Amino acid sequence: MKKSKASLSVIFITVFIDLLGFGILIPILPTFASKDLAVSDFGIGLIIAVFSFVQFLFNPILGKISDKVGRKPIIVLSLLITSSSYILFSFSNTFILLLISRMLAGLGGSNIGVAQAYIADVTTKEERSKGMGLIGAAFGLGFVFGPLIGGLISGFGYEYAGYGSAAFSFMAFLFAIFFLPESNTIRQKDSKISFKLFDISEIRSTFKIPQVGLLIMIFFIIIFSIANIYGTFAILGYKVYGFSDRENGYLFGVMGIVGTIIQGGLIKKLTKRFSDISLVRVGTIFMMLGLGFLPYGDSFLSAVLIVIVLSVGTGLLQPMILSMISKYSPDNKQGAILGITQSFSALGRVLGPLWGGFAFDYIGYEFPFLTGALFTFITFMITIIVLNKKYMKAY
Repeated sequence: MKKSKASLSVIFITVFIDLLGFGILIPILPTFASKDLAVSDFGIGLIIAVFSFVQFLFNPILGKISDKVGRKPIIVLSLLITSSSYILFSFSNTFILLLISRMLAGLGGSNIGVAQAYIADVTTKEERSKGMGLIGAAFGLGFVFGPLIGGLISGFGYEYAGYGSAAFSFMAFLFAIFFLPESNTIRQKDSKISFKLFDISEIRSTFKIPQVGLLIMIFFIIIFSIANIYGTFAILGYKVYGFSDRENGYLFGVMGIVGTIIQGGLIKKLTKRFSDISLVRVGTIFMMLGLGFLPYGDSFLSAVLIVIVLSVGTGLLQPMILSMISKYSPDNKQGAILGITQSFSALGRVLGPLWGGFAFDYIGYEFPFLTGALFTFITFMITIIVLNKKYMKAY
């Protein structure tokens, strides 16, 4: 059932090419909405949040369908949808059109749980952390090169950034069609495909696995904490620090470089020397410090140093927690459970930008970052008090 390294390489390339397009838009989306469409900071939070809200609805559905029809068809279709969303972005001249483009992008982006299930299909449990790290590394590289490309292209006009993003996602679509092998050899063929937008019974059965339920909630808190800055980080640089789009792009690039170093290679060595739970605890400490200090940097250099600390934390946390969830999940439900995990992750990315935009607008620019630091500290305490006992059970 566990396949070759070639399959890992192909899914990595597919996800990386797609995320180049995603990375192009991320640092310029808030400033485009603010400068060209005169959207408020809270409105920017809504734009960021709607992307994740659609993922919240559709991640479990696509994951569950992929358990039955295979991973490849879902990945291919979602890449085409994503490419279409970027074309619509290029023609967005109103808040509503921009909102619709992000909803469509959220639908296409609901394939992340399927991609993680693909990783689970082709790795052993011992290799799972490294495999999940590849998805994180693809994100990291997308955040290295995407923002740099976006910063350059946006100089010609924001619509060209949309065209560039669409081109990369369409390239990933073609690459997946011709080179991505199917990974799911134990498809569920004994029941009909469910299209429930919110399958309570499936969520309930998932949370009946004690370790999985606890880990999903920890993952939700972590994502909520970092999502507080999704819509506000670029605005912090633009309005408080006076950074240009290019400098904001460099900061996102630094995040990507650090994340790639950790998730693309270092995490393999770390998991051989330290337990999963130890790495999660260290990750929460770094992330808490990074979020807490981010609004108090006084220069571009200090912002870079703080971003490095933050990126070490997120680079450790996301693949480690996902790996632990996958290890405890039945092999024939990897798509469904990882889809539910990504649904809760998406919910965190809905609530985080909404609160972050509101807090930035009406309370103070520091509060989105301090909120994230506080909730990360809560996660650290959970790992100390609760998670150790749950984790010690053999999977």
